[in-house]
Amino acid sequence: MLLEAIYHRPKHNWSYAYDQQTIHLRIRTKRDDCLKVEAVVGDKYAWDSTVQSVPMGLLSSDELFDYWETSVVPPYRRLRYAFRLTGADGEASVIMTEKGFVKQLPDNPNTFFDFPFINPIDVFEPPAWVKDAVFYQIFPERFANGDPSISPDNVEEWGGEPTPTNFFGGDLQGVINQLDHIAELGINAIYFTPLFEATTNHKYDTQDYMKVDPHFGTNEKLKELVEACHARGIRVLLDAVFNHSGRTFPPFVDAQKNGQSSKYADWFHVREWPLKVIDGIPTYETFAFEPHMPKLNTENPEVKQYLFEVARYWIEEIGIDGWRLDVANEVDHQFWREFRAIVKAVNPEAYILGEIWHDSMMWLQGDQFDAVMNYPFTNAVLDFFAYQTIDATAFANAIGSQLAAYSQQVTMAAFNLLDSHDTPRLLTLCEDNADAMKLAALFQLTYPGTPCIYYGDEVGMDGEGDPDCRKCMVWKPEEQNADLLQFYKEAIALRHQYAALRSSDIRFVHAGGSGEEGTLAYERRDGDERLLIAMNARGAAADLQLTLEAAPTADWSTLFASAGNNSGQAALTSGQPSALAIHLPPYSFIVLKAETKNPSI
Repeated sequence: MLLEAIYHRPKHNWSYAYDQQTIHLRIRTKRDDCLKVEAVVGDKYAWDSTVQSVPMGLLSSDELFDYWETSVVPPYRRLRYAFRLTGADGEASVIMTEKGFVKQLPDNPNTFFDFPFINPIDVFEPPAWVKDAVFYQIFPERFANGDPSISPDNVEEWGGEPTPTNFFGGDLQGVINQLDHIAELGINAIYFTPLFEATTNHKYDTQDYMKVDPHFGTNEKLKELVEACHARGIRVLLDAVFNHSGRTFPPFVDAQKNGQSSKYADWFHVREWPLKVIDGIPTYETFAFEPHMPKLNTENPEVKQYLFEVARYWIEEIGIDGWRLDVANEVDHQFWREFRAIVKAVNPEAYILGEIWHDSMMWLQGDQFDAVMNYPFTNAVLDFFAYQTIDATAFANAIGSQLAAYSQQVTMAAFNLLDSHDTPRLLTLCEDNADAMKLAALFQLTYPGTPCIYYGDEVGMDGEGDPDCRKCMVWKPEEQNADLLQFYKEAIALRHQYAALRSSDIRFVHAGGSGEEGTLAYERRDGDERLLIAMNARGAAADLQLTLEAAPTADWSTLFASAGNNSGQAALTSGQPSALAIHLPPYSFIVLKAETKNPSI
């Protein structure tokens, strides 16, 4: 047993309160190095009467490590614990305590790890509705023009070539007019990129945080839209650009005019007065050196008061269901802690989503965000299904590492996207292979967390990066990919129908192999419900022989399959109830449901 590979530390993703009664414990070991792991747990003040050994299950694996997990309900909401690890040979074992490794379990638990107390206020509880949501991202200027009378004077004909500066007249009335399409797709949550008054087509240069841009409509029109969405069971998320404003933001205009004497001088991070640009670099902090996006000083009490009122107003007065926070990692943590308190006081079920592209543990402790945009997930899915730069084994390892990186609550609320207004479109990333795109989307829609579909993906829209990924939505049926649209409807409906596809339980039962770098199979479970998804993400047919966890299975029924695949191509191997043979044509999938003889197993 390689002791150097074994790792645990209290709190974060390793030891945390899952709810107000339950503690989750995790430990890392070298891959395939341990036959079993147990947690030795008890109450520190009543050790002798509460001590017990609890088996740990394999949560996930990556290239180097196995990650083990168990749930414990301590009698007094606190815990002392150690780990007993048995080597792969089944004989050698070792005890891990906070002080290190010992051969025998100490009589006194003072050297053990400590979980002091489950304080209810510290339990991270994202909104329950989020794990059941399927989001749809809308770039408002390009979705639908429902009221030409408010379009910009220089509006261009719908469907023209997008540029960084042109306008096509998309507005809120256009969204209202197309809610049938959104609802029929199976969407129950919408994320809008910024709606507030600004000079650009993307609106990330806010001029007035309290006013809907006139080219989109009015505050009253947004309230009408929110109410129409709620009537259909659709939640609404707005984009908050609190890291920076626009150069037409009145406090910045005043600071430009009056310099250091401006009462707003401390609203921004100024290195040198006056405010100007020298050799392409502003004398003030900005987003990405963009002179028209000055960075706000979120430590300033007046700035905080203003932005907190913005956060409160749109939830309380307009009825939105949460905020997506732009460039969230460049804003100080204390601001977000106070922001969360304001938002949750108005609506405890509001969803707070941060835009962070990398490891985000420090924002996901329950005091700041409910979730972040899960770009590590995005990258792994695209590497396997779109770019094809990694094989199935490497993909399963990447996913396994991500599952172990965060608490279960974080995984269940994670915002899982495959493309957006910031990236090339999924179909383009898949080199216009719609079948490969379906596989990526199917994995997204059968994975724990909250999937988000970028507007137009469902009808086959393509596009390279900005501005090409911001084309006008295709509304003419004859120009839409009807087959792709039907796929999305069926895949989303499947996710809504089966709780297993929204659960946290995911187990890879096959990830590639000799000559099968693109084959993948994984199980999703929730109670007695057991589903199996098998995929072939490459251009050659494959035949899988899967060995599954033994269960008295009567049969496997097909719930969903790609063209050319059917239940006759996925069958139990005769006489072997834990073995399954599946034929997979190129770029194909099949979703199966276990029909058990005894539902209690």
